[in-house]
Amino acid sequence: MYIQKIKPNRDDVRVILSASDDYMYALYPPETNHLESEESLMNENVHLVGAFVRGALAGIGAVKMMHDDGEYGEIKRMFVLDNYRGLGISRQIMEALHQYLKHNGVQVVRLEAGVSQPEALGLYQTLGYRVRPPYGLYQEHPLSIFMELDLNTVEA
Repeated sequence: MYIQKIKPNRDDVRVILSASDDYMYALYPPETNHLESEESLMNENVHLVGAFVRGALAGIGAVKMMHDDGEYGEIKRMFVLDNYRGLGISRQIMEALHQYLKHNGVQVVRLEAGVSQPEALGLYQTLGYRVRPPYGLYQEHPLSIFMELDLNTVEA
């Protein structure tokens, strides 16, 4: 497996974005989903990576550089296709995004996740993320959990 920066306007990325949308809309009402579109993933403040297994795109993840509530990176669009789950791909994507932030001098990473995703929440906790109040433009919501990690506390 390898991870590399990718563009969102690839057919294999579109397949994953569609699968992610379907998954999230099955769990939560549309107004509570904060999904980045293909177009927004092309913005210069977004770094999108793909995880490839035997040459096939298995999962994606992005970090969006933010300055609305201090300087931080926000994790967006983390998703691994069903047949690749359980292989540690999400952890490796997250570690690649953390390294990108560190390399660019960003020390804080945040995310918003839904309460109905225990596997994702468990991963974030094992990576050192802690629950925090809403940040940026987010508002408190019973279906959302907000988390943060100080990258200074993460070993290189």
